[in-house]
Amino acid sequence: MKISLLVLVVEDDYFIKELAVEALSEGGFEPQAVASGEEACALLQEDHHKYRALATDIHLQGELTGWDVARQARELSLDMPVVYMTGDGADQWPSQGVPNSILLTKPFAPAQLVTAISSLLNAAPPIASTE
Repeated sequence: MKISLLVLVVEDDYFIKELAVEALSEGGFEPQAVASGEEACALLQEDHHKYRALATDIHLQGELTGWDVARQARELSLDMPVVYMTGDGADQWPSQGVPNSILLTKPFAPAQLVTAISSLLNAAPPIASTE
């Protein structure tokens, strides 16, 4: 049985989103990308068990921020790995970020995203099969 490594990518900048999707695909993950926090939270509410990790920008389209999306993800799945990608929100990470998350400051190398998610997944407890 192949374990799905579905990563939810939340990024409103088209080029950064495409870069993240390509890097994650090449790194062996299955990225699913959305542009707003509202879209991300709807997907997480619908079926959070299928997502193995979250990579989110801080400043997004809509009302919700990446901080909000990550908190929602952790409420649904306590061990969900979270990687924040930001150009100007790094100073808020200590107070707004969820515990055991990683922050990447833009611009970052695509390989850094893959490495960050891999590191968090390796540190997380094993996922129980839902099948």
